[in-house]
Amino acid sequence: MRIELDDLSRPLVHDLLREHLSNMYELSPPESVHALDLSRLRSPDVTFWTVWEGAALLGCGALKELDPTHGEVKSMRTSQSLRRRGAGRAVLARIVEEARARGYARLSLETGAQEPFRPAQQLYESFGFTYCGPFGPYRPDPNSVFMTLALS
Repeated sequence: MRIELDDLSRPLVHDLLREHLSNMYELSPPESVHALDLSRLRSPDVTFWTVWEGAALLGCGALKELDPTHGEVKSMRTSQSLRRRGAGRAVLARIVEEARARGYARLSLETGAQEPFRPAQQLYESFGFTYCGPFGPYRPDPNSVFMTLALS
């Protein structure tokens, strides 16, 4: 398994991001979907990684800088057909490592509150993320769960 800094130019990556957005809209009402589309992932404040096993794209994840001390985990996705191989854990570890290297004091995230999001919440919990209130641009939302990890 290898993790690559990704420039978002490959069709396989585009397909995975389409799967991600489609699934988010299946699970949550539109006003509660906070997933970034391809153009927003290309923003200079976002760093994006992909996880590969040979030529197979297993998953992806991104780190968005909210301010010089606070980052946000974005676009965590493992391909529906390639789950349970450790790709999510591997890319999250890379995101946490990068956040620490940048000197962030905190790393936060928003995920869904519905049952299909529970495995993601458990992954974040295993890294030490704890539940918190909305941060940055978010507002209270019954369809969202907010989590944060102190990095100091």
